[in-house]
Amino acid sequence: MGHGFYRISAISPPVTIADPSANGDASLRAVLAASQSESPDLIVLPELGLTGYTCGDLFLTQRLLDAAETSLVELADQTSDVDAIVVVGLPLRVRTAVMNVAAVLTRGRICGIVPKTFLPNYREFYEQRHFEASSPRDPGSVGLRGADGNIRQFAFGTDLLFQDGTATIGVEICEDLWVPIPPSCHAAMAGANVIANLSASNELIGKAHWRRELVRSQSGRLIAAYAYASAGPGESSSDLVFGGHNVIAENGVVLGQSRRVGDGGGPLPDDGQGGVTTSITCDVDLQRLDHDRRVIGSFNDGRPDSGPPFRRVDCGRQPSRPAPVHLRRHIDAHPFVPDDESMREARCAEVLEIQTNGLAKRLSCVAESSPLSIGISGGLDSTLALIVAVRAVDQVKRPRSIIHGMVMPGFGTSDHTRRSAKELVTAMGVTEDEVDIRRLCLDAFSQLNHAPLGIDLDEAADVAAWQRAMEAVDDDVRDLVFENVQARMRTLLLMNRGFVLGTGDLSEQALGWSTYNADHMSMYNVNASIPKTLVRYLVRFAADHLFDSSMRELLHRIADTPISPELLPLSKDGKIRQDTEASVGPYELHDFFLYHFVRGGCDRDKMLYLAKQAQFHQPHSVEIIEQTLDTFLRRFFANQFKRNCVPDGPKVGSVSLSPRGDWRMPADAGGDAFQ
Repeated sequence: MGHGFYRISAISPPVTIADPSANGDASLRAVLAASQSESPDLIVLPELGLTGYTCGDLFLTQRLLDAAETSLVELADQTSDVDAIVVVGLPLRVRTAVMNVAAVLTRGRICGIVPKTFLPNYREFYEQRHFEASSPRDPGSVGLRGADGNIRQFAFGTDLLFQDGTATIGVEICEDLWVPIPPSCHAAMAGANVIANLSASNELIGKAHWRRELVRSQSGRLIAAYAYASAGPGESSSDLVFGGHNVIAENGVVLGQSRRVGDGGGPLPDDGQGGVTTSITCDVDLQRLDHDRRVIGSFNDGRPDSGPPFRRVDCGRQPSRPAPVHLRRHIDAHPFVPDDESMREARCAEVLEIQTNGLAKRLSCVAESSPLSIGISGGLDSTLALIVAVRAVDQVKRPRSIIHGMVMPGFGTSDHTRRSAKELVTAMGVTEDEVDIRRLCLDAFSQLNHAPLGIDLDEAADVAAWQRAMEAVDDDVRDLVFENVQARMRTLLLMNRGFVLGTGDLSEQALGWSTYNADHMSMYNVNASIPKTLVRYLVRFAADHLFDSSMRELLHRIADTPISPELLPLSKDGKIRQDTEASVGPYELHDFFLYHFVRGGCDRDKMLYLAKQAQFHQPHSVEIIEQTLDTFLRRFFANQFKRNCVPDGPKVGSVSLSPRGDWRMPADAGGDAFQ
């Protein structure tokens, strides 16, 4: 599919024990139904699905083995019009032994057959009684009699990889995943980015969670997609019950899992044919996997210096369909903020601990008498930094009075934020410093011979007169010098008060939404890798879990304040003229693009496609999404020079723009190719 997506269905059809003909029919119905409703590229069916896993000593009978081979050949022929690769399990005679195998079918032909490597022979399992494990002695091919009576040779072995466009598919069977070094490890090192596992894993208390975690963790270890299809409740219940648990994961994330016996959801739905079919279909992102393998250099370092080469079998498909209108995977609109409330609270608690301990360590290198200065604006970022600072000085057992909360109102400071800033400093028990920067800024304008906002300084010589003159200023006025002088004046004052704690967040770094050598600079920045969409939740979490009721009300009020630098003069009715999101676009979109550009390596078209799939807090028109994306890319490339010299700060998530750690880019890199 377009944008590197590859659709996989893991299906557990009904099973009739020891009846390959009936099982072939059930498998065909499941394959056709999935093809018609989901249009998958790959369909994975369970282990020994053409006979049933629980046949016992019947596996050694010629009648069952003949029927299984016939059913395989018929299934291959009957799926000749199916535009998907189908992987099906059966017992197969190989020389004088019987082996547990997976056959890979596509468009009416058998591409190859992969035997099981590890046979469980403990507790309820006794596969070594019936099957021979794969070994270096295996033949490179096996013969099967076709419908015309002729015997044809098919590639056979654990060294097979199946090529399907950009998907390279490796196959392993059930127990192969549960051993210390699964065969899929070798397949991934040889290039497989999709692993299919045909399984028959019975249900036990707690086993489903462990099974799911195995699939998830192996997909992460291999930086691959992993599709696991398990035998269902149609298997014999003489000693065991099988649940039909199907799981699809991608690089450490479970994209989806099917219903199963014991999941607490009640009886599994009847498939209309007298049996139960469980299934899951997901779109895996092969482009993202390739990007992650390029980024994580240790992945390729794990490739062995020697070992048996893998054979690649071209499946004959060239998937070239456009990306679907609706993806079969969840696209998180807020990748930095979990949707689940309990997970979100756990995330916030963890982030605050990382921030606090990072600052506590840095304070150990600062003289105990040295003040810790923070510019308190009454906005989100400085509030979060102050919360972290208070927790850090408490942790290192220093008085809160060493924290100087500097409130520095300027020409655009609203009564609301000024009041919030002063109340916050008082409630936190830190030292309050208030310096009105307007007179200092007017002096700077005079020295620079600059008439800010078109106002003649001689006609408005004092602050009061100048503030009155600003009431007539047009709402659309822009004056970068006017804004920058205020920002740099605040930093000048902070830098001469003590150890400066920065407040700027990750989203502002990405957009360059700061004044160079002003709020851009500090001695340490605890918010350096906190995206804007997370900052608000961190402040609310602190309000609800770390402070009393009076502080809780104040912090929630700050969290609800519109985001603004408050550098332009207020309007005649006292309202702020600068709304950051109205200027550059919604931060939830910017953070979405930031995540997918830096973490996923996505291009513009793919980010736009993903944004259209996501469910944001408020719906955004396609026009707004496109405008915001163009703004993000333009500003991201234009402002690398600011990121090249940001202060130290703790990394808290998988995305960071520190030039010393995660993101290195020339400041003069052109962004035209990315637009």
